[in-house]
Amino acid sequence: MRDGLPHIVLFKPEIPANTGNVIRLAANCGMALHLVEPLGFSLDDKRLRRAGLDYHEFASVQTWPDLSDYQSANPNRRLVFVETTATTHHSDFVFNVDDALVFGSETKGLPDSLMQGQPVLRLPMVPGSRSLNLSNSVAVVVYEAWRQLGYRGGQ
Repeated sequence: MRDGLPHIVLFKPEIPANTGNVIRLAANCGMALHLVEPLGFSLDDKRLRRAGLDYHEFASVQTWPDLSDYQSANPNRRLVFVETTATTHHSDFVFNVDDALVFGSETKGLPDSLMQGQPVLRLPMVPGSRSLNLSNSVAVVVYEAWRQLGYRGGQ
């Protein structure tokens, strides 16, 4: 993975295909992927491998027992949460290379207690919409952050 890029953090992901898609995204953008346990699947799950195709070997994926363990190991990373209840749009936020982009589980999202005092972003949707697919949301936010950073390390 390339230095000087945000991290992608999935908090308690439940659906292997979504995480597989994010593995492929992380590999193609050069960003490290961090998974906070418990996971709703095994990392050996066929559905995870199928969604990630052959990109697993090109992605940096690490698991953590808790978000606080991730933070302890990455103390200079600013946690930036993405949640449907936020008021700031992802495109109105200024990202930096030391960000950790944190996304909640598919059915539960993120606990309010984690987001206290931290930047929280949302993706715009039409009224009445509940949420977007997790891997789609990650892709939209990752590409906006990467765009703002000049597609550092990309071509």
